[in-house]
Amino acid sequence: MRTHQEIDARSLMLHCFVADKIRRDPAQFAVARATLARWRASVGAAPQPYLERWDDLMNQGMEACLAVAVENSQRADALRQNSPFSGILTNRERFTLLKNWKQSHETP
Repeated sequence: MRTHQEIDARSLMLHCFVADKIRRDPAQFAVARATLARWRASVGAAPQPYLERWDDLMNQGMEACLAVAVENSQRADALRQNSPFSGILTNRERFTLLKNWKQSHETP
């Protein structure tokens, strides 16, 4: 079983790739905004504080938001658990990244 630290590190790695992809294609930031708006309207109360924080960050601009998305901190770890960037990577990109992650983090 993976530890919380391993899960957080893997999520950080994925978000670094997401941030790079969005910087290459800023239109993807609008996709994340749409995801966030849909979630804020449809999910229960528990994740709302995190989604509100993402909304605040997105309103500060793409770079400010992405800086937090790839920040190595407990605050960012918590935010990434409710990340509106979940649909930015294609299934193939995500699968490849996770496969490489698994291979590089296997214990002998």
